[in-house]
Amino acid sequence: MQLFLTGATGFLGGELLVELAKKTEVDKIFCLVRAKNEGDAVLRLKKVFELHDDYFDPLKIIPIVGELKDSELATNLINNEQLKDVDTIIHSAANTSFSKIYDDLVEKINITGTRQILEWARTLKKLNLFTYVGTATICGSTVKNCIVTEDMSPNLAAQHFVKYSYTKMMGEMLLKEYLPTDKILVVRPSIIMGDSRPWVPRSYVILWALATLNELRLFPANPTVNIDIIPIDYATNSIVELVFNKHRKHTVYHISSGQQSCTTPEKVIAAIKDFFPEKLDFQFVSKSLLTDMKKWSKNTTSINEQSHLFQYKDYLDYWIDNFGDNTKIRTLLYALEPYINFMELGQIFDNTRLLEDTNVGHSIPAHVYLKNCGKHIEAINIFEGAVDF
Repeated sequence: MQLFLTGATGFLGGELLVELAKKTEVDKIFCLVRAKNEGDAVLRLKKVFELHDDYFDPLKIIPIVGELKDSELATNLINNEQLKDVDTIIHSAANTSFSKIYDDLVEKINITGTRQILEWARTLKKLNLFTYVGTATICGSTVKNCIVTEDMSPNLAAQHFVKYSYTKMMGEMLLKEYLPTDKILVVRPSIIMGDSRPWVPRSYVILWALATLNELRLFPANPTVNIDIIPIDYATNSIVELVFNKHRKHTVYHISSGQQSCTTPEKVIAAIKDFFPEKLDFQFVSKSLLTDMKKWSKNTTSINEQSHLFQYKDYLDYWIDNFGDNTKIRTLLYALEPYINFMELGQIFDNTRLLEDTNVGHSIPAHVYLKNCGKHIEAINIFEGAVDF
């Protein structure tokens, strides 16, 4: 097998690269890497393996210098003789930012970039499988408090909290314009957060939100709403299983916790609180108070007895003592809002197809595995993350 992987230096793509490299059926893995030159690309790939002391084989792992936002990418890939025998593509790269300031870039990478990969893919004479890594959240923000099946998406009428989920929906819809259905595999992970193994996670994406809540301690969300969260290792193992499964019955699969392994905010908080006994107790409040919090953050002297926030003054004082700058508080609250919005939807993604067609079994619930990796959130720079995410 000659495989082409995008996103190889990212959170999910990095884990996929390490696992795919262990497969004896795979002869070569060509990795699209954003780099100055091939030498720089090799160093970036080596770091992927060095993080957890995995073996890097330079004869098997081959960098292809390029990036998804390059309008010439498809042409460059078509003209690259090294790639003429590629038979399997896993397109896992994406810009996952929720910040509106990156909306144009998110669209360029996730839609236009996917089109570039597909333009090249359809020219490959030996192509057997194109795997698109999407997201279960493409079902949109009007689907609430229910079990979401694969057949409910994509839906052009869906509304989206952030550009990211919209672009992943549109990227998925491009597939059938370029390739026959029997060559397409769509995997839709739910919320990927942390790692169930007791080591430093490859990335703090999504864990940033938990780290921020850990610092704020006042949480404007429903404590008992269902959340579908999985660890990166479960997502990786599921995708690899599906790619090599010759008896798949479906084109689209949710990779999710499902009903059996879903969690709630109060369970997640309970899993990490013992790591930080010196902090204030966690307090859940109505999501409607987020608006008051944001208003207060613009003028931290505006609190009075008539304010809905007055009864939580101890937490507001704690924020000022901790962060020292109301601009920082405001940044955190605005950056956190999309995550709270997603959590409040109460979406659980049906994983029946995955369980029936593979042997991966159920995911470990987040409130269980976070007891292993929750301690790592202290290392997260929440202000830096607020800008990035």
